[in-house]
Amino acid sequence: MTVPPVVELACPTPTADDDVTLTDDLVRPPSRGEEDGQEDSAPPDARVFAQNMARCVVEVLAGTRALDQLARWLSDDVYEHLLLRDALGRRGRAARGEAPARLALTMGSTVLSEPSTGIVDAVVIIHGRARSRAVALRLEWSRSRWRATAVHVL
Repeated sequence: MTVPPVVELACPTPTADDDVTLTDDLVRPPSRGEEDGQEDSAPPDARVFAQNMARCVVEVLAGTRALDQLARWLSDDVYEHLLLRDALGRRGRAARGEAPARLALTMGSTVLSEPSTGIVDAVVIIHGRARSRAVALRLEWSRSRWRATAVHVL
């Protein structure tokens, strides 16, 4: 049996200093019935996921995280919108001769609203050194995981 070669990726990856990453352990494994395509009626609390997603979106826009790392948790529309904003940010930083700077982010308050079962609207306040941002998210429970179907960074 041969071992495949290790391939280095060109995108920036989080370092050991990163305290937040989106992983599969933020969603639970499928229960019986979900494997047949049936949705579970009781999704887990979305607070931690909303906070992690908001932090990761701000990191993508700052150029310190690759958008592909979030792809499985984003709807197609949100992915395309963030891809455009990421490209514009990279172009602006290149025009100014700036390199992406590592962010020192702290989490502020998080407000959740559940308009219906399996849908959560969240607002997460994120504080940086120079400014604070509010990230508004709409999360939908689909196929045994939360997915962001709307993201707005203010």
